[in-house]
Amino acid sequence: MARHEHKAKQTRGKTVLTAVFALISAVWILPIVIVLFNSFKGNSYVNSEVFALPNAASFVGFDNYVNGMTFGNYPFYLSAGYSVYITVISTGLILLCTSMAAWYISRVDDLFSRIVYYLCIFSMVVPFQMVMFTLANTARVMHLDTPWTIPVVYLGFGAGLAVFMFAGFVKSIPLAIEEAAYIDGCGPLTTFFQVVFPMMKPTLISVGVLEIMWVWNDYLLPYLVLDQTKYKTIPIHIQYLQGSYGRVDLGATMALIILSLIPIFIFYLTCQKHIIRGVAAGAVKG
Repeated sequence: MARHEHKAKQTRGKTVLTAVFALISAVWILPIVIVLFNSFKGNSYVNSEVFALPNAASFVGFDNYVNGMTFGNYPFYLSAGYSVYITVISTGLILLCTSMAAWYISRVDDLFSRIVYYLCIFSMVVPFQMVMFTLANTARVMHLDTPWTIPVVYLGFGAGLAVFMFAGFVKSIPLAIEEAAYIDGCGPLTTFFQVVFPMMKPTLISVGVLEIMWVWNDYLLPYLVLDQTKYKTIPIHIQYLQGSYGRVDLGATMALIILSLIPIFIFYLTCQKHIIRGVAAGAVKG
């Protein structure tokens, strides 16, 4: 009888937790749903009936999407191309360089390695606003103010979290595996890329997802570094959806926000099962 009551209490507890988390999820999803509905409404209705569902009078179909992609003299596909390039190259640089750095830090336990590791940890707590103007000036002086070179800047800012997660994971890899590779004649690079790097897959995916979401949605760094007359990423393109006298086309803005969310949303759903696994692997040990 007592066992039955205990199981009943557990069931009720799970039901309550499910309801609470479902409510929290609804609160988080609600803004996205509102943006989606407003992307199909006329601009005047977006201003006056923000929370109303589209109806026969307010519904404009895909006109907002067309207007957003054809607004002004700067094509949307060019902004999308810059965003894709910057995101892919920046994430690739971060994954490659920080995984190698974390392996070195974890295996060569000397003063230099510890200093580099703690500097990476310290960079995680430094607000971007403290260094953004100095960074923008430095990027211009070093000619890092183009889409082709800005991934180097992202590498610097994304290194802290990535090194922390990779270093924790490397410390959980038995050293005997690498020693066996050395006995078989593998050098450091061969050992890393053929033995250690494949074993990092959970953390690689986890860090990759986090970095892609950050770089894709980032507005401030490209805005400060890039020449806005030549280069615009998607977040910057959305900001410039305004006509004469500062009038903003909210319908087109909502439409482009939805378009910018779709790729990252699909990517996140595809890789979400690896995120917790990678975070746990990189943060529990070390």
